[in-house]
Amino acid sequence: MDAEKSRERLRRARLMLLFTPGLCGERDPLAVLEAALPHIDLVQVRIKAEGRVEGPSPARELHDWTLRVLDLCVEREVGVLVNDRVDVAAVLAGRGCAGVHLGQGDCPPEEARALLGPAPLIGLSTHCARDVAAAIELPVDYLGYGPIHATPTRGYSAGLGPEAAWVASEGSPVPVFPIGGIDASCAGELAPLGRAAVSSAILAAEDPGAAASEIALLLGA
Repeated sequence: MDAEKSRERLRRARLMLLFTPGLCGERDPLAVLEAALPHIDLVQVRIKAEGRVEGPSPARELHDWTLRVLDLCVEREVGVLVNDRVDVAAVLAGRGCAGVHLGQGDCPPEEARALLGPAPLIGLSTHCARDVAAAIELPVDYLGYGPIHATPTRGYSAGLGPEAAWVASEGSPVPVFPIGGIDASCAGELAPLGRAAVSSAILAAEDPGAAASEIALLLGA
């Protein structure tokens, strides 16, 4: 993956899809993804162990799903990252994987950068102003920030709100993607930032393409 091209794509990105196959219901997850792709700038592949919301992705399953996603995304110039597994990101870098997204409890960004080298993207989840401030000193390329709204499926009964996301973005030298409970009913609140990371609002939608298109338009894409 060309480092400068990858970072330019990140700077222009508006809508990141958190691709979790289990959220697609009985439908073919790749068909759902393909329907949404015309409106997506980045895809983060997230595979969780059955029955668990948190915890590291199973390496083999994440690897195999990411290869399938790359087959759909590379020619469309949609960037693909893996969630939390630096080892998988390293193995698939030569196949077009753009990098890795890390949670606060995952591999430290400094270690991830040492393992991956300078080219791949590294994203980091942040949940408060202190996290954002600390990230300024870290070798990361973008931040996820949230939850913006309550997401009971992930254990958050309250959100930080769109205003907090705006403050986080203003205080960050790298792009910030608000995350958590974002759908077409509230994505317009994030238009001043122009970015969001979305999962179930697209993957579980009856028409994933229409859902992705509407959210992208509300973000100003």
